[in-house]
Amino acid sequence: MLRSVAALVLDELAVFEFGVICEVFGLDRSEDGLPVLDFRVCGPEANVPLRATSGGVLITPDHGLDGLQGADLVAVGATRLRAFPEPVLEALRAAHAAGATILSVCSGVFVLGAAGLLDGRRCTAHWNAVDDLRERHPLALVEPDLLYVDEGDLVTSAGTAAGIDACLHIVRRELGSAVVNGIARRMVVPPQREGGQRQYVDQPVPECSVDTLAPVLDWMLEHVDQDHSVAALAGRAGMSARTFARRFAAETGTTPVRWLTLQRVLRSQRLLEDTDLSVEEIAHECGFGGAALLRHHFRRQVGVSPADYRRSYGCGADSVAARMRAAGR
Repeated sequence: MLRSVAALVLDELAVFEFGVICEVFGLDRSEDGLPVLDFRVCGPEANVPLRATSGGVLITPDHGLDGLQGADLVAVGATRLRAFPEPVLEALRAAHAAGATILSVCSGVFVLGAAGLLDGRRCTAHWNAVDDLRERHPLALVEPDLLYVDEGDLVTSAGTAAGIDACLHIVRRELGSAVVNGIARRMVVPPQREGGQRQYVDQPVPECSVDTLAPVLDWMLEHVDQDHSVAALAGRAGMSARTFARRFAAETGTTPVRWLTLQRVLRSQRLLEDTDLSVEEIAHECGFGGAALLRHHFRRQVGVSPADYRRSYGCGADSVAARMRAAGR
């Protein structure tokens, strides 16, 4: 259960990536019925300003490295540094050994590597830093194309937007879809992008126009329980199948099939949390056709079986409220 978050900041920190951590974990959204986390900003020394990559900006942490102790999550923001003080690395290793999940946003992954936490573990980084990461930490299993990688107690992410995805993924994993949907709604971002999506699309993005696939996407969500061929969707959009597939990738970053599968998994999560429908019934409600296919995609996306997910997150509004109270609401 996620109750406390320590944001570790270092010299040459990237303000935007640090802001992502603060926005997801550090804001009081109790007026929206969301849990308030114990959030603290920690640096090598308390009350000693640190330089940001943006000229003239200083960040002053109100906690030293002792603030990492007891945190459920330690979030390491991006920094231009590649060498780090040994006390910082010792504190990070100690927090991990004590049971904290360690999250890195963008180049914060180099801090994890210097602490030895990436050895033999899958991880990712911004696409322009993966070669440097491999060279500095040859024992790390670097996945160069992914938005984020969840290794349980170690979550790494690529650039700025992928950092948002990773932070929201942790919220969903620890506090459930009701909480992450509330945060995402306030941030005006998608509540979940699939971590296995590519960081960027190789083909050029077509010129912007007034046309959008939003009406088709909305229709797909309203009829998520139905089968949808690319040809039929293209016809609804008034495009050829090839043009539709290209436009779909440009707008969503993925294919129609993968996008629809993700939406079906998201709906199944909500039904597992908020209803007592059987897994077979939920599979049909979400368009999977049967429980076996739901289990396959659910485990691939969420990392656990539907039954295990339901045991963790319960059924109905009372269990959601209980999770919020346990998280410090």
